[in-house]
Amino acid sequence: MIFPLSEYALTVRFSEEISEAANDKAHQFARWLEKQLIKGIVEVVPTFSSVTIYYDPLVLGTYEHVRNQTKRWLEQMERTIQPKARTVVIPVCYGGDFGPDLSEVARYHGMSKEDVVRLHAEAVYKVYMIGFSPGFAYLGGLPLELATPRRATPRHTVPAGSVGIAGTQTGVYPLSTPGGWQIIGRTPLSLFRPTHPQPSLLRAGDIVRFQPMTENEYRMWKNDGDSCH
Repeated sequence: MIFPLSEYALTVRFSEEISEAANDKAHQFARWLEKQLIKGIVEVVPTFSSVTIYYDPLVLGTYEHVRNQTKRWLEQMERTIQPKARTVVIPVCYGGDFGPDLSEVARYHGMSKEDVVRLHAEAVYKVYMIGFSPGFAYLGGLPLELATPRRATPRHTVPAGSVGIAGTQTGVYPLSTPGGWQIIGRTPLSLFRPTHPQPSLLRAGDIVRFQPMTENEYRMWKNDGDSCH
């Protein structure tokens, strides 16, 4: 389905429901469009199951013209073999000062903290979309055994790099912001680099794995006074 979002944007929706197939299709189309460097396209924004194209009407013309052109782009994309998604490994120091909610998540599910860490690190995740704050990636693929409600009272400040769980999703706070996710660890990686050509470390469609690290390993990455256990 293609429909106008504004006088300079249209959305291509691949499904009314969130599904792995629709998400794959949305990100394939977004990556394909970005690689074409089409004059007049200002920005391409993929979400869970759709892609919004922001365009310059003075270059690409009316909505009807852009809609018809979009149909042709979709046909061209279908004939193109898409490259495999990137895999990004994120080291995480779980628990302790870095994961203050790890014990609560373990208690909620009646399992040990070690089991929470094992299940979280064994899973393979996919970046469904970037949103909430610059570089914040919504990751699908959290084991259902770890699905946990958000905190009843959000924190005023969640440190950058914090790894959290909210419902059936997990994610990493790229910046220090308020937040209500259950924080189970922290990574020393910078997920948002304002001066980098690609500011967000993660892109929609990426595959993500978490790699447990010790406190000493964390300190080798980043000189920090906190601790994890």
